[in-house]
Amino acid sequence: MPGGTQSGPDNDQDRLARGRRALDSIDGEAGHNVIAALADIAPDFATYVIEFPFGDIYSRPGLDLRSREIATIASLTALGNASPQLKVHIHAGLNVGLSRDEITEVIMQMAVYAGFPAALNGLFAAKAVFAEADAKGAEAARV
Repeated sequence: MPGGTQSGPDNDQDRLARGRRALDSIDGEAGHNVIAALADIAPDFATYVIEFPFGDIYSRPGLDLRSREIATIASLTALGNASPQLKVHIHAGLNVGLSRDEITEVIMQMAVYAGFPAALNGLFAAKAVFAEADAKGAEAARV
């Protein structure tokens, strides 16, 4: 495998454990909701989601988590058809320290390369995530 990574039971457990740690710190509750939603239909796929993107890619040293989330938000916005995943990664962007303004600017930038419809869809996804975060914050303040 690239980079000298070997596959085997011990390494697979390392990938899974590393992936769970990354998922916790990056996506938090939103990521766990995705994994839980896969449990009854494709539990193996849930494991793959933890191991490959989070255990292998997000855990690489070449970029910090803020940069990775900027790239991910831009990519999902440009796709134009991945609103659920975009919302998870907008949450993740907030979790790793991106501001709402930074997220909004990344999405607006995609209008140049992916078109206005994709950027509009992205902005509406961000608006929904920001409103959800505000509602959770108001709920936490009441408790």
